Amino acid sequence: MSHPSGQSQTYPQYQSGSGWNAMLPERAPRAAAPPHTRYKHVIIGAGYTGLAAARRLAELQPQERILVLDATAAGEGSAGRNSGFLINLPHNTRMSGHHSPLQVARKQIAMYQSGLDWLAELSERGGFDCGWDIAGKYHAAATKLGRSTLSASLAQYRDWGVAYTELDQDALHEQLGTRYYEFGYHSMNNVFVQPAALIRGLADTLPENVWLMENNPVLAVNGAGPYTVRTRGGDFTADNVVLANNAFARKLGFLRSRLVTIFTYAGVTPVLSPAQLALLGQRDQWGVIPANRLGTTLRRIRGGRFMVRSAYSYEAEQPLERMEQLLRDSFQRRYPELASHDFEYVWSGSTALTGNGASFVGQVRPGLYAAVGCNGAGVIKGTIHGKLLGELIAGRRSPMLDDLEAFEKPNWLPPDPLRRIGVMIAIANQAKKAGLER
Repeated sequence: MSHPSGQSQTYPQYQSGSGWNAMLPERAPRAAAPPHTRYKHVIIGAGYTGLAAARRLAELQPQERILVLDATAAGEGSAGRNSGFLINLPHNTRMSGHHSPLQVARKQIAMYQSGLDWLAELSERGGFDCGWDIAGKYHAAATKLGRSTLSASLAQYRDWGVAYTELDQDALHEQLGTRYYEFGYHSMNNVFVQPAALIRGLADTLPENVWLMENNPVLAVNGAGPYTVRTRGGDFTADNVVLANNAFARKLGFLRSRLVTIFTYAGVTPVLSPAQLALLGQRDQWGVIPANRLGTTLRRIRGGRFMVRSAYSYEAEQPLERMEQLLRDSFQRRYPELASHDFEYVWSGSTALTGNGASFVGQVRPGLYAAVGCNGAGVIKGTIHGKLLGELIAGRRSPMLDDLEAFEKPNWLPPDPLRRIGVMIAIANQAKKAGLER
């Protein structure tokens, strides 16, 4: 059944397909029913987290059968809708206990580097091309407040021992082709990928004891172990269930007071002419992270396209026509001299935010586990969280798993309508604060 407002009861539905996926050759989804109905592990969600958990469990328990279920096809879910930045630096350095932010940051940097290295190994071993490009990233500010925010970030970089290059307006203009930004910096702590190609490659190179069933949404999880997972394509029984479906874990009745769903929006141009590309700076691929969370992300994509990402909405998609105009306005303000500001693809993607920026990774109840709450940084974080969760389930302890379990957990959020009011006020305040960063 189709549901309005950008989501169904238990999984997201989108107004348009993923532009990243549309740029790739067609792929036949793995939608065939599995040969069994009883599994050791059933994993809900075939994004970076779910596939990482499945792969690690399969490596550690090659004798066990594992089933991964997803509501859509690889490349069309949220894993194929992000901006394709793989940033291996922390976004939140808080932790329960007696650890300083610097200690937490160093643990997170090691953890995320491990996730990035594993993704690189998997793409090389799997033999699929996901456009892997160690190009670094820019952070840029258009306002004095944005400049102050970036200066604070650079103080953290110095504490962490992360190298960077500061850039004034002239240097940014030379490298990005716009005078919109007054201050910024570049660091090498980012890899660009084509996100739909990456998730499709990971889905198509799973170990033999993992069965992936796409286009088969989970409708309910019942029981107390073993669990019955009810799907549109039938029921499956499992000793362990892993929730790797981000905020939609709430729609199945779990972690309801910890997560919210946020939709973000992106537009990608047709392939630009050489004259247009000459106005976009020196490099054939680069990306800009805004100084404010509600600001505009840019990415010049190798091959001649340009991506603009901006705007947030709470729990539901907004009309894409209206969001496309917002994206076009952001594009036009930064590059007024371009002859055209049209998009070939416009789409949204959902992510899960928590009140304090922390993720939940661990056991919800006996036999039921979750790795959710990526807070908009799900490729590397989801990958390493899924891998470590697989190790937790298989009983494989490590210092890195100990670190993950010691990190702060998501705080409690009030129910609607108080939750909605609080989030909407926060979005409005951040949007006002962002100003020209949008």
